[in-house]
Amino acid sequence: MPDFYVQRNQTAQYDTVEIDAYPKAGVTSPVVNLYVYDLETRKSVQADVRDAKPFEDAAVGYYVYRIYWSPDGKELLFHRMNRKQNILEFAAANPDTGKCRVIVHEEWLPSWVDWVPTIHFLEDGRRFILSSERTGWKNYYLYDMSGKLLTTLTNHAFEVSNIVRLDEKAGLLYYMARDGDNHMKLQLHRVGLDGKGDQRLTDPAYNHSVDLSPDGKYFIDVAQTHDIPPVTRLMDAQGKVVAELAKSDMTRFDQLGLKRVELFKFKAADNQTDLHGLLNLPSNFDSNKKYPLLVSVYGGPITNAASERFATPNPITEYGFLVASFDARSAAQRGKRFMDAFYGHLGIVEIDDQAAGMKELLKRPYVDKDRVGVFGTSYGGTASATLIMRYPELFQAACDSSGPTDYRNYNNVYGERYEGLVSENKAGYDAATIMNYVNNLKGRLMIYYGTADNNVHPNSSLQLIQALQKAGKNFEVQVGPDLGHTGVNQARMMEFFIENLILAKK
Repeated sequence: MPDFYVQRNQTAQYDTVEIDAYPKAGVTSPVVNLYVYDLETRKSVQADVRDAKPFEDAAVGYYVYRIYWSPDGKELLFHRMNRKQNILEFAAANPDTGKCRVIVHEEWLPSWVDWVPTIHFLEDGRRFILSSERTGWKNYYLYDMSGKLLTTLTNHAFEVSNIVRLDEKAGLLYYMARDGDNHMKLQLHRVGLDGKGDQRLTDPAYNHSVDLSPDGKYFIDVAQTHDIPPVTRLMDAQGKVVAELAKSDMTRFDQLGLKRVELFKFKAADNQTDLHGLLNLPSNFDSNKKYPLLVSVYGGPITNAASERFATPNPITEYGFLVASFDARSAAQRGKRFMDAFYGHLGIVEIDDQAAGMKELLKRPYVDKDRVGVFGTSYGGTASATLIMRYPELFQAACDSSGPTDYRNYNNVYGERYEGLVSENKAGYDAATIMNYVNNLKGRLMIYYGTADNNVHPNSSLQLIQALQKAGKNFEVQVGPDLGHTGVNQARMMEFFIENLILAKK
């Protein structure tokens, strides 16, 4: 496997080199084997972890991970996946012979399978609760160690989120699910271990976090939304309010003139899918004036920009900017099929959706279409640079911090999970490569990278810098000497946006 060399201590009298065995997309990865070592006999037994001989990219067992003993200590449990990461097996190895058996086989061939599903063992050590997206929605299932499905615990057309408590004595599972009046509002549910009697115990108008009492007769509920601050209540087992324990004091918030964050809807670039965004306003906001706008972006797989958790406005609004963030069809929480449109199309689908959100906000009279910037770090840096080049008519300035510029430069586990294999999707990797769009740059671009970044290596930024120079483009570079995977200093970033979106426009 190729090594990557990261230069460190460049500000010292003598530098050093960090040598990382770093498998990048399309490059050969290490073959991982699994052994059981007997402390008494000092002999090792190799587990037969792969289903294909010789070892190939397609083998289930290309990745072997999450290794631990079964509760009874008789088998070694592990997960194994193929390189495309669309097949997962929960398997067990006999420690005496190395022979392996499959307990549960999961696959989602249109894109990728959840590589760390919930596995929660019951007290008998033979039964376990498994989360699976096999229906297109994450649900819970009860299995035994033979691989037999005992019960479908939930069968929702919405996502379950996490297990709150398993009460075996009462035969009840408490869990959170995304069935509020939108997917961002988590709700507490209770269901029998026979899969019957599922009941939502919280108000769908709010997003909830809960803490159950030891006897299960009560729970503490913290309820909130994007514009309603948290209220803490004591609830009984049927979800009825027993007492209000605490309420947020908004006196100082209102005295300062702070504005509640606005949640809004817009159509994705497909003109069909509803997406959400958040808009932050400055404390002196006047709808009769026009304001410059900054988009704060990440945009990567299984992440969300919109939220139903109450938050104060982004502080950089006090510079006189509106600040927005948009979800894309790369967002989590909305089921497996929702994200399939994103698979193999990094740099296209989520970027088009970010642009669609921006176009929606430009319909508002107080948004100045000629003073729009975008910023982000890591995947957000990639999105920022891509947006200003693919949509130069929408964005006049961008700050790209530590962004991967070509996913063939990034680790194979991440890149190949969401973009597929390089050998099968060269067009997709090319479309996601920012260097292919440098001729489109019209606005102002600032690129930042840390010289000791061993995550997104400096060559990502340097390749973009080189391509921009060859294209004769004017841009700015900020460097973090001896810094790793970091973002540009915020004060410098805001100076850049003020210079280019306010002072330069006067």
